Amino acid sequence: MRMVVGRRRAGEERREFEEFAHTRGTALFRTALLLCGDWHLAEDLTQTALARIYASWGRVKHAESPAAYARTVLVRCYLSHRRLRRSTELPVLDSVPEQAAPDHDPALRVALLAALAELPPRDRAVLVLRYWEDRSVDETAAELQLSPGTVRVRALRALTRLRRQLAPQLDSLVQ
Repeated sequence: MRMVVGRRRAGEERREFEEFAHTRGTALFRTALLLCGDWHLAEDLTQTALARIYASWGRVKHAESPAAYARTVLVRCYLSHRRLRRSTELPVLDSVPEQAAPDHDPALRVALLAALAELPPRDRAVLVLRYWEDRSVDETAAELQLSPGTVRVRALRALTRLRRQLAPQLDSLVQ
């Protein structure tokens, strides 16, 4: 009897995780793509993050915000990947992404993603969480384990770098 109850509970947890992965997977992938700029690496990072979340799903599902927990795991996977020796190759956007966002200028999007790819990983993570994910300074600081002041300074400096990088193309991109 005990084994049947355990299997039932394991099946319920698996279904709960599958539902979570189905509902949050696209948003996690989008964040990963913005972080790394490489479609295939974003898929790998998303899969790695979901695998880590599944391994501790019993704890994650009781977290205050499982979605925030998943985003934190994803960002940490990205930063860990950037620290690996084999990750010294930088992704290059030499072609248009596989899927364009509707109602947006694709040329501006590609230029912005290329400029974003040139930022250091932590600065890029700050910008993605703050402006694409629309997180507050405090939420971003908590997810990246930084102080709120550091998040503000990194965001300011990273935005300044992006403006400098995009300045030569700005007139042709924004019409």
